Amino acid sequence: MIRSRHIETICAAAMVLALALTGLLFFGEALGIRPAHAEPEYAGRLFDGRYVHSVDLQVEDWDAFLDSAPAEAYTPCTVVIDGEAFYQVGLRAKGNNSLRLTERYGLSRYSLKLEFDHYVDGGSYHGLDKLSLDASFQDNSYLKSYLVYDMMAFMGVPAPLCSYVWVTVNGQPWGLFLAIEEPEEAFARRSFGVNHGQLYKPDYRSLRAENADVALRYIDDDPSSYPNIFENAKFEAGAEDQARLVEALRVLSTGEDLETAVNVDEVLRYFAVQVFVMNWDSYLGHTGHNYFLYEEDGVLSILPWDYNLSFGTYALGMTDPIRDPGVLINWPVNTPAPGEVMQKRPLYHNLMKNDRYFAIYRAYLDQLVTEYFESGRYEAVLRETQALIAPYVEADPTAFCSYADHLQAVDTLLEVCRLRAGSVRGQLDGRYPATLAQQAERPGEGVDASHIDLHTLGDFQDLEDAWERQAAAVAALE
Repeated sequence: MIRSRHIETICAAAMVLALALTGLLFFGEALGIRPAHAEPEYAGRLFDGRYVHSVDLQVEDWDAFLDSAPAEAYTPCTVVIDGEAFYQVGLRAKGNNSLRLTERYGLSRYSLKLEFDHYVDGGSYHGLDKLSLDASFQDNSYLKSYLVYDMMAFMGVPAPLCSYVWVTVNGQPWGLFLAIEEPEEAFARRSFGVNHGQLYKPDYRSLRAENADVALRYIDDDPSSYPNIFENAKFEAGAEDQARLVEALRVLSTGEDLETAVNVDEVLRYFAVQVFVMNWDSYLGHTGHNYFLYEEDGVLSILPWDYNLSFGTYALGMTDPIRDPGVLINWPVNTPAPGEVMQKRPLYHNLMKNDRYFAIYRAYLDQLVTEYFESGRYEAVLRETQALIAPYVEADPTAFCSYADHLQAVDTLLEVCRLRAGSVRGQLDGRYPATLAQQAERPGEGVDASHIDLHTLGDFQDLEDAWERQAAAVAALE
């Protein structure tokens, strides 16, 4: 028989345990403990991908906004998302070459940023501080960015949420855009928890400069030597934050003890997708940018961003761009950049010099090909999404292409994915050359892509042809 004092002790212990569990439920996230099911409210609203959402931009003077767009100047607006109004939201155009070329060709369909806390402290869309509206510049399929973000998420890489939205301006149709969760505070909390680390978007000031910091090359211990990183910090970076990141770059430069400075598994997953999609407007390309850098406890991760020029369609900034689809679709997976570029990209080069990491990278490529492409997932994603957006593309008043061109681009993208998967499979199996050197020794080996016309995915001619269409859309707003 249990004595009463034992019962009292057991009851007291049970009460303490219950209180502790209650505390974890209420305060666990503040302590850095995130429940497995935790998702911010905005994820189930705007980023519910089962339907096309509505976004109305209510701007007092749209013509004045378009005139100031190349300067990326903010203007206040009211944003109505799926019938819910948000006031005093900061609106501006975004982009690098896309912004410049949209202006050069006299066009008006800019990619946009909506910043809910720009004018109002603490402003948000159900917890989201900023989102982008991607214009599908040089992407007649409207699907390239959507597909790559899905691939990244499939491979376990923290990727922005996205969904399609029908944008109107002061109630008048403006076009179909892709809404993308901007990697800032809300993204960091969702992806890494409330006690997340630091987030940066390294970017160059001029392509003619060395931009060693954008390439994540160690320069010295002075944080002022890394302006393209620290001046593009998403959160205030103090001296300790800067010192941790610089030390991580130093370790990376040595090629030794890399797991103390790099989230190796995440980075290898990222590069498996990045190399597959042949995106050279990226860390591995001419520009070396278009990525986010995440640092936590001195360990670096690279995060995906900006894929409208993926699948071999990047030619901007290249004096002698490669146009041959046979070369592009068979681009080698072991050396995805020439040596003079590769040696200046330590986050890829120094990891791949490690035999174990290199084997893991190839295993992730195999997983991507097997489970995403050979399984047919890619075709299901593309066909289902294309069916969802088709009526909106057909009605898009500012589209960069005709609806017929869009349908052709979707078919081309499907074929490019099929052929690229076949090429990567052959490279992994040793049937096709997997390095630039091997390709030089064995020219012409690989999948036959001679029937592919990559121009149909989006090219400069589309920009010229879109002027009249977009001018009419602007006139309809007056």
